[in-house]
Amino acid sequence: MTMLQPMTIAGLLVTGMGVALLGSVKLALARKLGMDEARVGGMVSVFGFTMIPVMFAVGFVTDLVGKQPVMIGGSVIMAASLVVLATAGTYWPALVGVLLLSAGWATLINVVNPLSLFAFPGTEAYALNLACFFFGLGAFLTPLAVAFLLRRVRLTGTVLVLTVPVLLTGALALGVDFSSLTAAPAEETAAAAADPGMAGLLAEPMMWLCALALFFYAPMEATMGAWTTTYLQENRVAEGPASGLLSGFWLAFMVSRLVTAYTLPQGGEATLILVLGVVCVAVWATMVLGRSRGAAMALVVAAGLVFGPIFPTIMAVLLGHFDKVVHGRAVGLLFGIGGLGWTAIPMLIGAYARRTSVQRGFLLAAASAVGLCVIALMLVARLAG
Repeated sequence: MTMLQPMTIAGLLVTGMGVALLGSVKLALARKLGMDEARVGGMVSVFGFTMIPVMFAVGFVTDLVGKQPVMIGGSVIMAASLVVLATAGTYWPALVGVLLLSAGWATLINVVNPLSLFAFPGTEAYALNLACFFFGLGAFLTPLAVAFLLRRVRLTGTVLVLTVPVLLTGALALGVDFSSLTAAPAEETAAAAADPGMAGLLAEPMMWLCALALFFYAPMEATMGAWTTTYLQENRVAEGPASGLLSGFWLAFMVSRLVTAYTLPQGGEATLILVLGVVCVAVWATMVLGRSRGAAMALVVAAGLVFGPIFPTIMAVLLGHFDKVVHGRAVGLLFGIGGLGWTAIPMLIGAYARRTSVQRGFLLAAASAVGLCVIALMLVARLAG
């Protein structure tokens, strides 16, 4: 158990790095491979599309064979993906690297989120927001590390260096006694008897509400991660400051999660999702309509503050509702359905941005925020009843 918290934190940092990586290397990768915004959107969509079947399958594997082999396997796959991405000389090998990156990331994320309930004892909202603070820290540090490394070892060396923390996570998993996380035999028998199975999960309204909330939220986070620098450049912000502001987005993102972990009262999760969803609509609308360079810079940071607590709070509602015996499958379904939004909406944004601009493409992200508000309202009503 002494290695549980360091391993969980390492896994969260690495998965945060994974979700910020494409946005951090996008400009350098686009120059190297000659990509336009539509192909960048395709890469973001492949990341989300691959996640759907992988999360679904890994959910079963985690519940059946345990967390340790999944944690180690995910680390190996993610490290391999970085090697492929680093050495790719054309678009299609790079796309394979992104596919593997998504598979490794999805494998790790299926384990580290439920593990946070053991690593950070407390309410589900506390554990998940604190865990996702470390996830956000990994995302925040990634653009800074990439910018630092690109000036010294170029793109190939930069991506290869990032394999080190990924492999370290797998090594730490070897030292954790996962058997101490399982229930006593009598409790395991009772939990197995109460296991609703996949059919029971699919018949549960709370499963669908949480999954649809992620369906509408995930593309907003993916959009900011992939197109923040391009959006800022369209608003007359130079490449260097734009990369710094991407880090500012992730800094605000993780700080808001830390604040939420220590301030959100139990039972206020659905209301928070609804309030933040409404603010998301306002942020996206202002991004689309605004023309000020200063406002664009401020909105990127504001988006980080608003987006930060949404995902961990959705996850807290989900894991708090279901027994631990089905957490792997519940998380798999959550991301499987949410991944559809992660796939479709960035692809549409990329295609629309190619004909107009990234700023105009954000209209689709604003529509996604409206969808989140509708689902959050249903969550509030469901939990209140």
